[in-house]
Amino acid sequence: MANHKSAIKRATQNEGRRLRNRARKTRMKNAIKDVMEAVSSSSHEIVAARLKDAIGIIDKTASKKTIHRNSASRKISRLTLRVNTLLAKQSS
Repeated sequence: MANHKSAIKRATQNEGRRLRNRARKTRMKNAIKDVMEAVSSSSHEIVAARLKDAIGIIDKTASKKTIHRNSASRKISRLTLRVNTLLAKQSS
């Protein structure tokens, strides 16, 4: 454990950041899961709304530096591609 006052403060700050980042990542993962569940069971409008919400959450997670911006871009791209292909299969 930290012995110096500054090291104790730094450890406390790191713990707070870790918990904040974990909450943001969990929120992002749940948004992605909601989109995938909506694709399998709902209408196009609901899927589009959930996709839009998920993209916003992923972007916000990247803007807070919890995940890398390229990782966020990749997640958004793959999620959009998956939604579009599944919706195309359902409509045909």
